[in-house]
Amino acid sequence: MKMIHVRSAQYLDGYRIALEFNNDERGIVDLSDLIQRYPIAWPLRDQTLFAQFYLDEWPTLVWHCGFDVSPETLYERASGKTIAWLKQA
Repeated sequence: MKMIHVRSAQYLDGYRIALEFNNDERGIVDLSDLIQRYPIAWPLRDQTLFAQFYLDEWPTLVWHCGFDVSPETLYERASGKTIAWLKQA
């Protein structure tokens, strides 16, 4: 499998984002558990701020507070599939 990255992302509601990946797969992620777990993400408990993500140069989801989620994590959460090369690491 080639390196996965996010092709497009659209805010849905709450902490849910619809994603399309460079392999043409699509899915929805709910990041509420991550927003609660990591202090750097706590500003994103404000859903207005959560909705203000952008795609960086990797491309993956990033927020202005410095929080980001790797494309591999997003793919696994959205698709339910494990990326083979990550299992070997």
